[in-house]
Amino acid sequence: MIAGQAQSSRHEVLTVVGPTAVGKTAVAIALARSLAGEIVSADSRQVYRGMDIGTAKPTADEQALVRHHLIDIVDPSEAYDAARFAADAEEAIVDLIARGATPLVAGGTGFYVASLFRGLFEGPGRSPEARATLTKRAESEGVTALHQELERVDPASAERIHVNDLSRVIRALEVYATTGRPLSEWQEEPARVPAFSARYVGLTLPREKLYDRIDRRVDAMMTAGLLAEVEGLVSRGALSPDMPAASAVGYRELLPVVERGEGDLAEAVALIKRNSRRYAKRQMTWFRSIEDVAWFDLDDRTPDDAAAAILALPAERGRPTS
Repeated sequence: MIAGQAQSSRHEVLTVVGPTAVGKTAVAIALARSLAGEIVSADSRQVYRGMDIGTAKPTADEQALVRHHLIDIVDPSEAYDAARFAADAEEAIVDLIARGATPLVAGGTGFYVASLFRGLFEGPGRSPEARATLTKRAESEGVTALHQELERVDPASAERIHVNDLSRVIRALEVYATTGRPLSEWQEEPARVPAFSARYVGLTLPREKLYDRIDRRVDAMMTAGLLAEVEGLVSRGALSPDMPAASAVGYRELLPVVERGEGDLAEAVALIKRNSRRYAKRQMTWFRSIEDVAWFDLDDRTPDDAAAAILALPAERGRPTS
């Protein structure tokens, strides 16, 4: 536990957050090894089987060092949302505590972290009739037309949901069609009571260094075989544009190249870099909105040095650290 950690009626879980490519995996592994702990991943893309390179999934060697949970648990064709994550993560944390292991949550999907520690209202129940109608419309009009409609009736959800994420577009329109209220409004309703609280540590880098690291990581992913990974998923029928996982950065840009030969590969790589930088900016905006994050600059720090400094942080929350 972090020195001076405040006690709470709920078990407090050390939670490492930050933008893509900042170095969360390496620092989380160093922390988990120091704490005799295991990592619960809070990454909405690493849950998908077969999507390894483009999601920067922990390598086999890294997973051998520290056990990871909620990685490779669903197929790309399956919908997986924040509510399901919260239930799965709570189950994993309960099991870790029962076994005497220290749980450590690490990831960059802010909506997942919020669902676990703040609780999110799940919205009204499903309507098979509305979903069937919207599915037929998607087949005839295309998902872009549905997303444009979502922009009109629920701009907040449209901003958060990628145009190719058909299942989530349909869910948001289904809620509006059956209740007359946007999903984003429903999600502001009183939420379930979370089982755990978070002790947040946020990882940062100077923007120019983070963006350079993002660009270099994308290049490394391409060298490691990201294109071949996408080609293999498509050839096996494991990934197509209408699947929930297809909205993941790195995959959505390469799918048109692989499936239809549309676009230049170099242009697709440039888009991956641009979209990754934009995603990192959105992540930082989300996590900066959490008041009790102790921010820690990773500039010129090794993961082990960073972990040691994090474990020595005082109990006061929310102040910048260096």
